[in-house]
Amino acid sequence: MSDGSTESEPEDHLVEVPAKQSHLERRRWPRQSDAQAASRSQAPPALTPLCFSTRELAPAEQFQAWRAHMAPLIEVTLPDDKSPDDGFLVEQTAWHLGNLLIVQQQAPAHGYVRSRAMLRLSPIDHWYVELLRGGRAWTEVDRRVAESGPDKFAFRSLGYPYRGRTTESDAVLLFMPYDLLAENAGILEAANNSTLSGNLAKLLANYVHGVEQSLEKLTAEELPRLVHTIRDMVVACVSSSVPTTTATLPNMSMMERAHRYIHSNLYSDDLTPDTICRALGISRTRLYQLFGASGGVLNYIRKRRLLAAYAELSDPTNSRPISEIAEAAGFDLAANFTRAFGHEFGFSPREIRKAAAAEYPVSPAALPERRRGGTFGDWLNTLGN
Repeated sequence: MSDGSTESEPEDHLVEVPAKQSHLERRRWPRQSDAQAASRSQAPPALTPLCFSTRELAPAEQFQAWRAHMAPLIEVTLPDDKSPDDGFLVEQTAWHLGNLLIVQQQAPAHGYVRSRAMLRLSPIDHWYVELLRGGRAWTEVDRRVAESGPDKFAFRSLGYPYRGRTTESDAVLLFMPYDLLAENAGILEAANNSTLSGNLAKLLANYVHGVEQSLEKLTAEELPRLVHTIRDMVVACVSSSVPTTTATLPNMSMMERAHRYIHSNLYSDDLTPDTICRALGISRTRLYQLFGASGGVLNYIRKRRLLAAYAELSDPTNSRPISEIAEAAGFDLAANFTRAFGHEFGFSPREIRKAAAAEYPVSPAALPERRRGGTFGDWLNTLGN
């Protein structure tokens, strides 16, 4: 009898505990409604691939087509033992995620140069990660050569001149605008033209290769989170692969110095072309040349402030009044802010805040609709704009 009564108490206790745990779980972790989950799963794909191929061209025309396609970024050359008549079969597919360009590329052996003259004509200063699945590449920056391959990945800035060569390769290339990584500029600038290896580099490669399998299915809602995940992984990977040092201001490219100054003084009332010129020691003509691809320096500042406002409004924990956010972005009238914000992102400030409060963030609608050119430089110039 005593054995039976002793066993009955644990049984009664075990019946109650799961009920309490279930109650607590429901209270602490509210589940997403079936309707909300269904609406997300039914969202249309957001990405349309941008493709370049020389397959349909005559062999003698293939290399020149590739050279023209890459001309805004680099000048490509053939190996000494190759002739343009031999053919040059390239396959390139790019996916534009707003602040990230993912390029899948298969190309024969070639050389490449990004000269100082090209930097002046095409002031692209994006960060670049090269994940080679096959082949090897050697790139020189300031007389220092970095080798990349399937076990070592390249990281560099397009804001500096460089040159190199690659064997026949199969690669995934990541291009990110300077602004996306501006908070970590010191570490990244010190790591220019470095190779990334080790466990974090492998994790980055595996994650990117996994993303490749979903590119055709990604929705607009998913893009910002994916971009920020890749950004954080790149920063972590670079930080662990190189000594943590700070780049000195004189060693930065002029574009990087301009961006850093603008970001440091983004909300200053005194952020004008004249103050920027004085701080950098350059002429207004030179300043306008630097920001020509962005529609001018004032347009660049306006876009950065609008993006900062978008980030604030997308944060469900941020309760700052929209009028204050508008004023910080340089708009005296809320109506002007709403008009500019809607033109830039395709949604009003209130719509973005409402979506964030409902934990259903939206991606700027204007981006997929923007016309993009056909050259590699055109693809890069749309990043972050």
